[in-house]
Amino acid sequence: MSNPYSVLGVSKSADEKAIKSAFRKLAKKYHPDQNKKDSNAQAKFAEATQAYEILGDSKKRAQFDRGEIDEKGNPRFAGFEGGAGGGFGRSQGGNPFGSGGFHGAEDILNDIFGSAFGGQSQGGGFGGGNPFGNAGQAQQRRADRSLDIEMKTAITIEELMRGKTFVTLPSGKQISVSIPPESEDGNTIRLKGQGHSAPGRQQGDILITLVIRNDAKFLKQGNDLRTEVPVPLKVAVLGGTVAVDTPDGRLSLKIPPGTNSGKVFRLRGKGLPKKGGGQGDLLAAASIQLPQDELESLANFLKNVNSDG
Repeated sequence: MSNPYSVLGVSKSADEKAIKSAFRKLAKKYHPDQNKKDSNAQAKFAEATQAYEILGDSKKRAQFDRGEIDEKGNPRFAGFEGGAGGGFGRSQGGNPFGSGGFHGAEDILNDIFGSAFGGQSQGGGFGGGNPFGNAGQAQQRRADRSLDIEMKTAITIEELMRGKTFVTLPSGKQISVSIPPESEDGNTIRLKGQGHSAPGRQQGDILITLVIRNDAKFLKQGNDLRTEVPVPLKVAVLGGTVAVDTPDGRLSLKIPPGTNSGKVFRLRGKGLPKKGGGQGDLLAAASIQLPQDELESLANFLKNVNSDG
């Protein structure tokens, strides 16, 4: 491997910013996923990363400048160069970026290419996540997902209105969770970084699937809610007012004379929250009610009418 200063194309007096900038350019240029037809891209990318492992670490850089370590990060011993094991890395068949993984290069690689580089375990090869291909990245994503926790939670219409619910985690801890406007049954809410953890891995997430409970009073229809309003026969015939339940409390609803059963009254802004702000409506369907005493009076009246006829 060449001198790390030469590999990154910087002078010995280059500051940390210049070294980081040089590595970013080379990482973008030579990453194998960006150069799939270039058989030399992997070697160039590995060489640039190894160079940054030396120069991007102030302690290692000072050791290299004093001649205490070589361009691979191996200690220099009297009589020979490169240390025990030789080869590409600290030991034969070992991690080409040193036993500590990517170190400072990891943050830059994550920033450029996403989290496929995050969480490499230490040891041989590439730590279980191949940074040189889509297959390795897919493997890393599958490993990250194994730390996720999937669960379901039932929510009420009132909680949809409020935009919040309380969820009990597998650990027994209860937390408040925000419910996005226009959430539907089966939607998933992701709580970042609250899943399982593992050494050297990014902590998993909690994925909560919403299950909207059936409600005795309200039926969800998109952003709107539908309900039935009992209307006494006398009020339906002559007109008047009735009480109607809403998620925010009880309101008075004016009923015009001659109202038939099934007539729908729209109470604007009494439905569920919308994404862009505001709320849907409450659709109140009239249900004509005939109390027992009124039913008996009506039956007697009709009998009298028939007998007189």
